[in-house]
Amino acid sequence: MLPGVQVCMLGLFCRGCLSRVWNWTGLLPRYMSKWNSQDACGPQVPEEVPRVLITGGLGQLGVGLAEMLRKQYGAENVILSDIKKPPPHVYSSGPFVYADVLDYKHLRELIINHQITWLVHYSALLSAVGEANVALARKINITGLHNVLDLALENCLRLFVPSTIGAFGPSSPRDPAPDLCVQRPRTIYGVSKVHGELMGEYLHHKYGLDFRCLRYPGVISVNTHPGGGTTDYAVQIFHDALSTGHHVCYLRPDTRLPMMHISDCHRATVEYMQAPECQLSLRTYNIDAMSFTPEEVAQEIRKHLPHLKVTYNPDSVRQTIADSWPVRFDDTNARRDWGWKPAFGLEELVSDMLKSVRDKRIIEGFPVS
Repeated sequence: MLPGVQVCMLGLFCRGCLSRVWNWTGLLPRYMSKWNSQDACGPQVPEEVPRVLITGGLGQLGVGLAEMLRKQYGAENVILSDIKKPPPHVYSSGPFVYADVLDYKHLRELIINHQITWLVHYSALLSAVGEANVALARKINITGLHNVLDLALENCLRLFVPSTIGAFGPSSPRDPAPDLCVQRPRTIYGVSKVHGELMGEYLHHKYGLDFRCLRYPGVISVNTHPGGGTTDYAVQIFHDALSTGHHVCYLRPDTRLPMMHISDCHRATVEYMQAPECQLSLRTYNIDAMSFTPEEVAQEIRKHLPHLKVTYNPDSVRQTIADSWPVRFDDTNARRDWGWKPAFGLEELVSDMLKSVRDKRIIEGFPVS
């Protein structure tokens, strides 16, 4: 082995390590050009089974992603983490550890002790909650991100950091929003996500960090309660339809936003993480599934529950945020580069959500309208 060069867990030279310690004239550019080559993929060597750590794992996305990854790679190879106590069914379904993304030393110990090779960074304060506590959002969304970026580079990890519809701003193209355009968001959540996109891309190009990022639309799921996002009405309306039959919407009825069923979101994340690096023309991709307004989803629900009543009482903070976001995503590059294709449209989403929410309420002993 060449002197001064660390070896990463997958058995390859860590490009980040090389870039920091190798100053010999002529050697670094040759190796970097080989590793960053965009040539067509040659024969694929099977990768080792990844060891995955998911931060912020008790939010809307972590538990479902862990379930999908555990089916493919084994429960013992996917570790959920958070700063909250998990419910019993989560704790019994696979490894869970306490992890605060602001505690760099403890996070490093987890990565080393559990031999982590993939890191999925879900810890963040969402849009509306972030606006109510900017200082905390800055700390979690930016300082926590920097800890994760540094540790991924140091330990040669494949790092996934989600971005969002909120990474765009009022000066961005809205219908559709392409992968590459002016962004300039006006929320601390959006600003922190653009910062993450650019830092990850910078570290990829300068040091070879295997950074991967997807801009998620509004994600609709039955398994978690709304967590302070601007698109959360599209989850709450199903619970209200089956409980009281009345939903109070904090957006105008004509507010169109991109949305996605959570199973499509999880599948896109896994497929992107599994995609060979030589297929990727970008480090941050849009993914799209459907786009609808509150009135359109209400009309689709009324095909199943005609009694649903919706009252519109726009909240100035969330409405302003929504008005600055795109109404559709252009995900042409994701479809071309790694074969992204959603399974759920609006009709399928509504049918599935009504069934899932109804079943959940029955199991929990709540009445169903």
